[in-house]
Amino acid sequence: MLKKIQVKHLVEGMYIKEMCGSWLEHPFWRTSFLLDDPKDLATLKASSVREVWIDTDRGLDVQDAANAVMEARSEAEIEASLERAAAGERAREDVPIAEELNRAAKVCAKARQAMTSMFQEARMGKAVDNALARKVVEEITDSVTRNAGALVSLVRLKNADDYTYMHSVAVCALMIALGRQLNLDEDQIHSAGIAGLMHDLGKAAMPLEVLNKPGKLTDEEFAIMKSHPGEGHRMLLEAGDAFDEVTLDVCLHHHEKVNGSGYPKGLAGDQISLYAKMGAVCDVYDAITSNRPYKAGWDPSESVRRMAEWVDGHFDPAVFQAFVKSLGIYPIGSLVRLDSGKIAVVVEQSKRSLLKPVVKVFYSTKSKGRLAPKLVDLSAPLCQDSIAGREDPAAWQFPDINELWSGLPGAPW
Repeated sequence: MLKKIQVKHLVEGMYIKEMCGSWLEHPFWRTSFLLDDPKDLATLKASSVREVWIDTDRGLDVQDAANAVMEARSEAEIEASLERAAAGERAREDVPIAEELNRAAKVCAKARQAMTSMFQEARMGKAVDNALARKVVEEITDSVTRNAGALVSLVRLKNADDYTYMHSVAVCALMIALGRQLNLDEDQIHSAGIAGLMHDLGKAAMPLEVLNKPGKLTDEEFAIMKSHPGEGHRMLLEAGDAFDEVTLDVCLHHHEKVNGSGYPKGLAGDQISLYAKMGAVCDVYDAITSNRPYKAGWDPSESVRRMAEWVDGHFDPAVFQAFVKSLGIYPIGSLVRLDSGKIAVVVEQSKRSLLKPVVKVFYSTKSKGRLAPKLVDLSAPLCQDSIAGREDPAAWQFPDINELWSGLPGAPW
């Protein structure tokens, strides 16, 4: 039986099935193992992980049942959280996604060049080019305003070599989309975009052998990486008044958590600004959906669901719900199974319901074969089909899944 408990209730002999939180912060290579080494127990308690799932069929049970959350209850809480996020209005999109994808791909390509140059110059000690940053944010804002799903979805397709640069572009786009959903004004949205673009500037000061390590970081290496918010803040201050307080704040505090377990200051609750709370959500989402040298990114809908489980303690609930509304419960590119037994990929959010997006059906589990791709709006009044559950792309190995939802061949940017 699976039970979720706080790390402080862990004892030797328990079997850890999964750790709650971003895998980037886990102190172990393994995610499932018998906790039989006191050093591992001490390491886990000293980490930022606050909750874990234990399997009582494979290890010791928690002594006090009141200290555990049963799997069914956790699932119900996640469903309730996502349903709350699905309620209400989404920010309006001016053009269909099919119309925006090609333009968004060009914006991604140009932004990649700009961010590569910006990080390289920062690494050489040169001043950050504020004018270039603003130009990039303006182009990203224009694309996101036309249709947020296009650029936000395409930038997720970054490869591991581009991660440092394109992660900044992705967080910028996500911050702009989230700002629109939170009804921020144009100046505030622009500030949020600049903050997202520059939030990881401090990584330019990290040793390349640590930054680009194709594997899990050691404790010493992770300590080095945890210095990047402070390094980025210093670099932005050196640029004089080129960047506003919002950018400085998000750069320094995007790894803070509302329960105080984040870094570098251990801020909690209202000590963390709205913009830093936005940055935390956007940063984690892009990190866990992106492929890394040592771990494949999670499916977009799986990532949203995992983050919903971590909300209590990690994210601000209101900010997270707005984020889900801006992105979708089943974000573009999510692989889903329909009640009909067909497999589909999400291509666009429906104007009627976040629970019923527009999908492209392309496989039948009944005939075990490919179908001619067909667009289906699950929210249409006469549609008889609906989403039965999420599917793991790794279990299916559809090589053209990204082309199916984007309509763009190969590497789209």
